[in-house]
Amino acid sequence: MRKIISFFILVLTFGSLTAQENFELSTLRIGPYKIFMEKSEIEKMAGTKLKISDGEQKNGVKYNGELINIEIFQGYGGDAKPDAVTIAGMTTTSKKFRTKSGMGVGSSRDELINTYKNYPIFSVRPEVDDNGKRIKDAGYFNIEDYDAGTQLTFKFVNNIVTEVTVYINEGC
Repeated sequence: MRKIISFFILVLTFGSLTAQENFELSTLRIGPYKIFMEKSEIEKMAGTKLKISDGEQKNGVKYNGELINIEIFQGYGGDAKPDAVTIAGMTTTSKKFRTKSGMGVGSSRDELINTYKNYPIFSVRPEVDDNGKRIKDAGYFNIEDYDAGTQLTFKFVNNIVTEVTVYINEGC
């Protein structure tokens, strides 16, 4: 009887820990990190100091053992705080982060198309090299969120998603 009670307590403990994890992926977030989140809040959550990005360097942050690369810039704070230092983009290659529809790293290009074919604004485009030449078997599936001013991009290689990025869409 004690073993059964101990097992039950163990299951409840791990069940509540799992419920607290946030592996949500959307046009605004990767896990607990959100576009427009301020630097001080990110640092508090991550437990580390972050540097303002230069367009090349990203801040690597771990969330439950999974890596999220975060770019923070000044002047992208949205209408509320236009000069704030905030998240402007995030990328992950972790298979744990998923959209509500179950899409993420490891999903296929066809699964993305079938899942989001009725989404108001999506596109599929090939990846190109620095000379503008198409890279064989590589591309991007983009979902634009005009209301939020963001974009969710799934990079795929050989028709399988290898990376997911959420960033501010500047309309370029």
